[in-house]
Amino acid sequence: MNIAEHKVAVVTGASRGIGKEIALRLAADGFAVVVGYAGQQAQAEDTVAAIQAQGGLAVAVQGDVADADDVAKLFKVTQQTYGRVDAVICNAGTMELAPIKMDSAEALDRIMSTNVRGTFLVLAKAAEVLGDSGRIVALSSSAIAKAMPGYGPYVASKAAVEGLVHVLANELRGRNITVNAVSPGPVATELFLNGKTEEQIATLANMAPLERLGQTVDIASAVSFLVGKDGGWVNAQAFRVNGGFA
Repeated sequence: MNIAEHKVAVVTGASRGIGKEIALRLAADGFAVVVGYAGQQAQAEDTVAAIQAQGGLAVAVQGDVADADDVAKLFKVTQQTYGRVDAVICNAGTMELAPIKMDSAEALDRIMSTNVRGTFLVLAKAAEVLGDSGRIVALSSSAIAKAMPGYGPYVASKAAVEGLVHVLANELRGRNITVNAVSPGPVATELFLNGKTEEQIATLANMAPLERLGQTVDIASAVSFLVGKDGGWVNAQAFRVNGGFA
């Protein structure tokens, strides 16, 4: 398969969950995909293998998005392997519930390191390397609007992500690069389901008028639209993909 025929997408946090589904969808759309991951090597390699089994191009690159050197390596390997970067999907993130109390400061620091510093570094590097007509998508959350108890640090981090998206879109004026956020509602992933009771899950699922949890494919479809030819006029937006959750 000739790499010259493909656009190239970097997807962080693509070893599992929403990130994996995004990587699979973009590969099906014709992108060569770089699967960024922090520590789940076997799962990242499974993502690559699944793409290759369908005739696509993919490589996995390990790194922590909160580490500037690791982010630089991610993009360096991408350019060395495929010679270009056309789309960057900043999906890597963490979720931890904690109340707004003094003893939650360490949880806040952990969340902000990955979700805010990590997003900042990936967006900054994407802005450096993307050419004309490039696409950037960062993952936020519809939890911002719900403001549920226990979500303070997480909501703070995702509100910051949306702020970065709006600012970067303006900073890239004149380069024909779009910058958007996709803000899922509750999605049935390991990250979301972890630590929740069946009753809590059912309650969250029924908050949306569509009365179900989102599926990873729902989010991947939205990302596919934003980085595809039909999404070129959408810029500086927080794209709520939540079944009416908020």
